[in-house]
Order: sequence, then C-alpha cells, then structure tokens
Amino acid sequence: MARRLRYRPDMDIARQPPKKRNRRVLIGALAGGLILATIALARVEPAAPSVKRASLTIDKVKRGPMLRQVRGPGQLVPEQIRYITTLTPGRVERILVRPGTTVDAGTILLELGNPDVNIQALESEQALTGARAQLVTLQMSLENQRYTQESSLATVRREYDDAVRQAKASEELAKEGMIAHLEFSRTQDTAKELAARLEAETKRLEMIRSSIEPQLAIQREQVQRLQAISQFQRGQVNSMKVVAGAAGVLQGLPLEVGQWVTPGNTLAVVAEPGRLKAVLRIPETQARDVAIGQPASIDTRTGIAKGRVTRIDPAVQNGTVTVDVMLEGALPAGARPDMTVDGTIEVERLPNVLHVGRPVQGAPETTVGLFRLEPGRQHAVRVPVRLGRGSVNAIEVLNGLKEGDEVILSDMSEWDDHARLRVR
Repeated sequence: MARRLRYRPDMDIARQPPKKRNRRVLIGALAGGLILATIALARVEPAAPSVKRASLTIDKVKRGPMLRQVRGPGQLVPEQIRYITTLTPGRVERILVRPGTTVDAGTILLELGNPDVNIQALESEQALTGARAQLVTLQMSLENQRYTQESSLATVRREYDDAVRQAKASEELAKEGMIAHLEFSRTQDTAKELAARLEAETKRLEMIRSSIEPQLAIQREQVQRLQAISQFQRGQVNSMKVVAGAAGVLQGLPLEVGQWVTPGNTLAVVAEPGRLKAVLRIPETQARDVAIGQPASIDTRTGIAKGRVTRIDPAVQNGTVTVDVMLEGALPAGARPDMTVDGTIEVERLPNVLHVGRPVQGAPETTVGLFRLEPGRQHAVRVPVRLGRGSVNAIEVLNGLKEGDEVILSDMSEWDDHARLRVR
C-alpha cells in the first residue's frame, strides 16, 4: 500500500543560515571572560597555612628593666685538690684505702715495691759510712802531723836556747882570752843556724795548723753530699709507702694490685676539706660579657647556691670558656665534689629597654623575621625585627616591634616560605 505524505506548513519556508559574525562575537566574549577570570584568580592570594596555638610559644613585647644573664653547665669541685704522684717506679703491692674514705696527712694509701730502689739506698749508706771513716782517719793523721811538728819545734827551740847560752859564754871567755877565736866563731855560727831552724820549724807548724781545717772541711763536705744522697735514697724507699699528705677525702685511686707505675704518674687525688667551687663551661659567644666579681647562681638540683666569678680561663676549649665561681654561704643539702650543676651568671642590668622572650632563631645583634600576631590573634604576619643585647631567656628589641605586640618565639623554620599564618 502506498505511503501517504502529510503536509507541514513549514516545509515550504526557506531557512536562513546563521551569521558567522555573531559566532565570532560570542567566542571572543567567552575568551575575554576566561582571561579576566584567570587574571583575577592569579591575583587572589593563596590560603594561609594554619598552625595550632597550643604548639606555639607566644610572648608579649614589654618595656622595662631587663636582666642579662649567661648560662652554662659545670661541676662542683673542691677549692683545694692534692694530686699524689710517685717519685720512683714500682709495682703496686697493696692498696689500703679506697676512694670516698676520709684520710689524714699520714694515712698510707698504698705500698709499692722495687728491689733496685732498696739496693741503691744500701749503696748510698755504705758510701756515707766510708766517707765518715775517711774523715776520722784524716783528722787523726792531721793531728798527728801537728803533734810531731810541735815536738820537733820544741827540740829545735831547746837546742837554740843552748846555743845562745854557749855563744854568750864564749863571747865572755873570748874577751878574757880564755878560748880561741875559732871556738868563739863556732858557737856563734851554731846559734845562728839553730835560729834559722827554729824559724823554719815555727813556720812549718803554722802551715800544718792552718791546713788542718781546710782539709777537714773538704772531707766534711764530701760526707754531707753523701749524707744528702743517702737521705734522698732513703726518701725514695720511704716514698714506696704512698701517704695522703693532707687531711681530706680520697677522690680517686685508679690503680690495681700488680700494676706498674712510673715517676710522675698520678696515684691518687685527695680533696682537702674546705669550700667547694663551681667550674662552669660558658659558650664562647657569651663569655665575652663575663667579668670577675659578677654574681652567679648555681643550681645543684637540690637547691640554689649563690656565688661570684673569681677566675676566667683565657683559653677556649671545645667552644667553651671555663669560669670559676666561688660559692658563698651554706651549700644546699647533698652538695658534694664532682656533682653536675647548672650556673647562671648575672652580666648586666638594663634599666629601661624594649624586650621580649628570646626566640629560638634569634641571636643577639642580628635581624630576624618573627611572626607577629595581628589584632584578633587569628593570624600572624612575618616582620623583620632587629635584636640587640641578649640574655638567657630574654633579648632586647631595637626595631620592628612595639610595646604590647605579641610574637611567636617557637621554631618557625618550617614556614620560612610563608609571610602569613593562620593561628587556630
């Protein structure tokens, strides 16, 4: 069956094609809008990251007095420490006292052994005995020489006196012609000869007498030298019994029986009774402000002890400077040598300055970026702050903040790339 066509009124109306110009305008408008939207979105700042308020340390900038302090760890040590060393090499035979014991000056701490030292002492005593015997022998010999010369002098003097008498008698007889002239001359010559002998023997006696004391003095000096050597050697033997040398508490004795020690080795350490002092290790960058006489506080974990700086080591060791603090008044309970302590030294009191708590990333005399809380305390913005003199827990503010501002002191290095934070 044939299909019938239905008549439609619009089938005879001619359609106009859409104009290209309108399409171009529409596309241009859409593109312009897209560009404007992109520019607007680019100008919109990214959302600020948020941080928890409970994890932050926040402090308010204040104006008023500021106490500058430096801090360092240290130990309590006795003001007087005696180090006991050995004078002779030897082997540890006995240890009589252990560390922590209270000792007197004569307390024997340990005994050493060395046969060579004993032999040397015996040899020195033998040499001393021989020198003393030589002194006695020399003295007897010189006295014997003196006695012999005195006897010879007495004999010559007696002969001289006889010759003088004979010469006078011969002279009287010669005047009367009773003896020959030759006999008279012989008696005169004999008297002159004996006079010369008497003079010579007298000088010899004087020489012997004057030489006795110098010879004895030389020998006495030899005896004294040998005596000193003997005493030294005997002291070496006695030093094998090591004594404390002073009253106090034995701090250390790092030896065991059988161990060999050499001269100069430290055998023991005795802390003499008296006051304790604190030896602090102050960082090199802070020690430049420390001076002798400054007050200090020493925390012993059981109390606070007051003191003053008495010595500053001129050398730097491992980035720190050693500072001695003399403690004043009674020490806290339990304070003892070698106790670990923390010391705080008061460097300076600033009467009226702008200051804030010391930030983690803020060093004295530098410019740092700190986050300042905005009004409402919901956001924090990074601002450059110039810092001045610092202390343990506070630092001076020279520029960038004003009194009443609140800043974040915590470590904010995680947010170095952000200038603004949201605090929640």
